[in-house]
Amino acid sequence: MQMIWNQQLVKKENKSIVLNLIMNNAPISRADIAQTSGLNKGTVSSLVAELLEEQLIYESGPGESSGGRRPVMLLFNQAAGYSIGLDLGVNYILGVLTDLHGNIVTTKNEKYTNISFDDTLNRVKNVISFLIDAAPLSPYGIVGIGIGAPGILNKEGDILLAPNLGWKNVSLTAALETTFNIPVIVENEANAGAYGEKKFGLGQPFDDLIYVSAGIGIGTGIIINGELYKGINGYSGEFGHMTIDKNGMQCRCGNKGCWELYASEQSLLSKANEMNLGIMNDVNLGEILLLAQNGEQAAIQLLKEVGQNLGLGIINIIHAFNPQQIIIGNRLAAARQWIEPQVRNVIDKFTLSFHQTDIKVSFSNLSLPSSALGVAAFSTEAFLKSKLQMQ
Repeated sequence: MQMIWNQQLVKKENKSIVLNLIMNNAPISRADIAQTSGLNKGTVSSLVAELLEEQLIYESGPGESSGGRRPVMLLFNQAAGYSIGLDLGVNYILGVLTDLHGNIVTTKNEKYTNISFDDTLNRVKNVISFLIDAAPLSPYGIVGIGIGAPGILNKEGDILLAPNLGWKNVSLTAALETTFNIPVIVENEANAGAYGEKKFGLGQPFDDLIYVSAGIGIGTGIIINGELYKGINGYSGEFGHMTIDKNGMQCRCGNKGCWELYASEQSLLSKANEMNLGIMNDVNLGEILLLAQNGEQAAIQLLKEVGQNLGLGIINIIHAFNPQQIIIGNRLAAARQWIEPQVRNVIDKFTLSFHQTDIKVSFSNLSLPSSALGVAAFSTEAFLKSKLQMQ
């Protein structure tokens, strides 16, 4: 029995190697897979036959010959199924439908004000239903749903605490799996953003990076040696609740002087409300950015202060992790024009000189929904892993 189990484990690992080579190097021949992987040609042919039968790969026309018969080339069937990823913000839901390679097929964006958990759940279901209906026909259909949610989550995906949503001990997973009968993964949105940037965005060239999700609150995702670091219980990255003023304002988390009270979208909106900038309706980030673009000095100064405070927290992150790259993402990335000079000035002024060497500070591309792409990728990878385990 032990020998059979070991054989199945080796086969699964070999099949994973073959699939990953095809995914990352297509078009590729059977002979090149054997040469690159070190597997014998018979094993490669057998595993390729299984992957073809499962419709995870397909054959194309012959490639270039090195002297003999032109080889048949293999490609990953990225249209074999589709994955859904949702970035669940405090005041928005951004959903993407991707193929198995992470290419975006369609998106759905919905804005809302802070409402109850049940109302938010219904909105999430509506966005998911829209994306399911938008999916092209495929052998496997929707292979998984990923949700990036703000707050502290355990390894099972339960949201233990989301202060800015007013949630405590709630679960999206069970409710969504019951409704759609599709596997659901719920992950911290900053972790998802870090993974999305690493796989599809500015983080691709780097193995050690920190993603700072600067929205209504602040979260951080940590990539170490190319892998997402989650901590022993999955709670890592809560730098938004790092104390930067021990006598500071009271935070919804129960602490005082948390970083996100001074450097987030919420802190910007609160100060703008106090200043009465002449915005007729509810103060929002878009209105503040429009005022700044029109040269309104009060709005520009508010954005600069947020940039300075963002830089102060990033100093601590740099000193703690000495990363290759810091990526500032989420909604405040739209204010890069005013924030970036302040962040760089604070880092240059207060970071230890040893830590400034080779570090790159970047702002996320606004057209890349990194958190939604990150959780969609988690769902795709879980699906492919489950297929490799099936014998």
